[in-house]
Amino acid sequence: MPPVRKAPLEQGDALVRAGRALRLVLLIALAVLFLVPFYLLLRNGLATEQDITSPDWTFFPSDVQWGNLRELFDDTSVPFTRSLLNSALIAVATTLGTLLLASLAGYGLARIPYRHANKVFYAILGTLMVPAAVTFVPTFVLVSSLGWVSTLRGLIVPTLFSAFACFVFRQYFLGFPAELEDAARVDGLGHWRTYWLVVVPNARPVFAAVGTIVFIGAWNAFLWPLVIGQDRDAWTVQVALSSFTTSQVVRLHELFIAAAVSIVPLLVVFLLFQRWIVAGVERSGID
Repeated sequence: MPPVRKAPLEQGDALVRAGRALRLVLLIALAVLFLVPFYLLLRNGLATEQDITSPDWTFFPSDVQWGNLRELFDDTSVPFTRSLLNSALIAVATTLGTLLLASLAGYGLARIPYRHANKVFYAILGTLMVPAAVTFVPTFVLVSSLGWVSTLRGLIVPTLFSAFACFVFRQYFLGFPAELEDAARVDGLGHWRTYWLVVVPNARPVFAAVGTIVFIGAWNAFLWPLVIGQDRDAWTVQVALSSFTTSQVVRLHELFIAAAVSIVPLLVVFLLFQRWIVAGVERSGID
């Protein structure tokens, strides 16, 4: 009796199922790979110094040191609570200021008729090609001359405008439906009220996407806060993290638990704005 051949449709279904299984395995492997750093932070943050440096590796410490968390916030040599508050204030203020300035600039360049708009836009893009090291010293001299060293103004104001954010907003507003603006003008609204009442409410996804990128960048900033925040009361969380490892002492358990605590705000922001972030990336073309 001749063998029964599978129909092409059945073979196609088998290939589809195999492809889905392969993608699922790949996604699980990548998820595990990306979760390894979080596991190491949590594992070492709740362990003793001996468990961290021991050559005999255990998946999780048998005696979980929840006291490491209390020790972190009770440590008088590192004002970690104040550093968290400083980072939160700086990140929120930088995000809001950047969104306001960059969105206004992007809207003006995309929607307000001006014969030199393209020249201004290309000049802004040109600043992206200037290395940060070139402007670092002049910016510090300016901030120092204003008396803003070890102040929140010195940490926030120089970082408010972002050429990248301006570029993203301009590209988004170029594709913004002109019918909405025409309807606003018929109702007697000018450019300013059109921006606030029509454009901003309908551009929440791109605001969420850009705002998340700016917030993460401001929260993780290290070099500028290290130079400007010379007083302990002006430390950010990244500067505080660096103080756990010095030439005199290395406190690994505090460093790991502090790093784990410092990423919690970033996770909260991402989870809250995840839906809008994805939509903003799709509409604005952020790669």
